[in-house]
Amino acid sequence: MKIITTDFIAGAREAEGIAIIIDVFRAFSTACYCLNAGARRLVPVSSIEEALALKERLAGSVLIGERGGRKLDGFDFGNSPTELLHVDLHGKDIIQTTHSGTQGVVNAVQADEVLTGAFVNAIATVRHILSRKPKVVTLVRMGWQAETPTDEDDLCAEYLESLLLGRDFAEDSILPRLKASPCSARFFAPDKPWSPSTDFDLCLRLNRFDFAVAAGLAKDGLLSLRTTQKEQP
Repeated sequence: MKIITTDFIAGAREAEGIAIIIDVFRAFSTACYCLNAGARRLVPVSSIEEALALKERLAGSVLIGERGGRKLDGFDFGNSPTELLHVDLHGKDIIQTTHSGTQGVVNAVQADEVLTGAFVNAIATVRHILSRKPKVVTLVRMGWQAETPTDEDDLCAEYLESLLLGRDFAEDSILPRLKASPCSARFFAPDKPWSPSTDFDLCLRLNRFDFAVAAGLAKDGLLSLRTTQKEQP
């Protein structure tokens, strides 16, 4: 198995084999919490305008998203697992647009299969990949605003690669390394209430969820994120 590590939208566009689009803080951690809460699917879109238009089309849908980490005007929630943790999402369509993660998913058009990457479901994601016996896996680190590397996405890529190759990894080092990272400072800044410290904790609940999240076209033609345990709608 060949493992390629790349970055940002350009990396997503060139991704081969099974692509894992990594966005730890916070898109694909949030996606896992939504799906675990019973959401029917997440529909990742690139633009704010597309997301707002899609909400009109999908009755009863929930609109989540951010730019620069902040909740968008007209949206139901920001890109925050804390905000969504106790919301009734059962059977709901979630429309999601973010500065990084969703941009990677919608652009990974050459990959054979597209999965999301986060710490909260890393082992389940790797288990799914290994069951496929792929020749190539591409790890795409989306970083901050899909243009600047971040410690959390870099470290998640390292962790996923070690799991794929059956190598030991110091899992107990993940939390302290990221707690000390400048990339995490926003979660502990009083002037950034849209990035609560609880988001940091929720995004780093290592392997909390026992499912992978895959992108695929649903019957209505929309790109959708679902757990690999469920059929596409």
